[in-house]
Amino acid sequence: MSKPVTHAADSPMSSRHRTRSEREQLELFRALPGDLAPRDAQDLMAYPFFSLAKTHRITPIDYRTGEIAIRVEAVPEHGMATIWDGDILIWAASQIVQARDTGLRTSRLMAATPYEILTFIGRGDSARDYHRLKAALDRLQSTTVATTLRQTNERRAHRFSWINEWTERADAHGRADGIDLIVPDWFYKAVLDDALVLTIDREYFKLTGGLERWLYRIVRKHAGRQRAGWRFDFRHLYDKSASLSPFKRFAFELRDIARRQPLPGYRLDVEHDRSGHELLAFAPARSSTGGCGQAVESLVPSGTAAPVPSGTAVPCHQEPETAFSPEESVAYGTPNLDSNRKESNDSAVCDPSARCKTEGGAS
Repeated sequence: MSKPVTHAADSPMSSRHRTRSEREQLELFRALPGDLAPRDAQDLMAYPFFSLAKTHRITPIDYRTGEIAIRVEAVPEHGMATIWDGDILIWAASQIVQARDTGLRTSRLMAATPYEILTFIGRGDSARDYHRLKAALDRLQSTTVATTLRQTNERRAHRFSWINEWTERADAHGRADGIDLIVPDWFYKAVLDDALVLTIDREYFKLTGGLERWLYRIVRKHAGRQRAGWRFDFRHLYDKSASLSPFKRFAFELRDIARRQPLPGYRLDVEHDRSGHELLAFAPARSSTGGCGQAVESLVPSGTAAPVPSGTAVPCHQEPETAFSPEESVAYGTPNLDSNRKESNDSAVCDPSARCKTEGGAS
């Protein structure tokens, strides 16, 4: 077997010292086989940590809301990690959660074959796909994040890379047969906390647009299973996305996504408040356009293994029922903004004329 190639993020001297001590302290966790349910870290779903474009981005992300600050920086050689690169972190989160739930010991040092990672995230297994995987790992490693999110002292930022280091292993013929990688402690702690992980629909990996992928994660994080759904002002979504597109282009793409309805499990609608501002409303879809024999109940968790019968005799390809009634099409209450005490997956939207229960339990 040829020698493994290690890709480290720091200077050569400090990297060798840190790499030895870190790897010595971590027990190797071998990726679990089988079709695991995809899990995503809620922090990564709610805040701008990735580039939404496939083009090379080096412009930093500098996002602030309340006491939360996020700074994402890239190096010119590799560019910023993209939302497609983030699929590798979804794979890692899914492995860690599954291992923990089955009573196995987990670790930040993870080992898998390129095939296992690529097939989980819906990619091919060609040489081109493998080279793209390596490029994604390089971007994840070279992209640095500094954030006060989940820090006990909001004035102190935690700085890390999405991958501390990764190692490529090859067989006797020089063919790649394994990858070892170390995820950062900030990410690992979030994944091990049940409240900070959500199961996502496997159809997410089929979304081709960066804005579509980002919007699905926002919708899944905030709408959850709430029948009342959730609403965001277009401008607020634009700020949360850290997109480099002009706002007019961003708004056009949001309207187009609402027209096409590509997000699995959710229904989108464009509304207007009393001031004429555009709002994006979203709620769980009430039916599916899936083919015959597929599960169509939107309330079934994504990780459900067995087929779930629909219990309906209507044609398989009927148009989904809208999640929004006609009277809701204009000015439905107050959109959920960062001025709320907390953006939560468990909060519901209500009309301002009604008495709404707050997260603290008071009305």
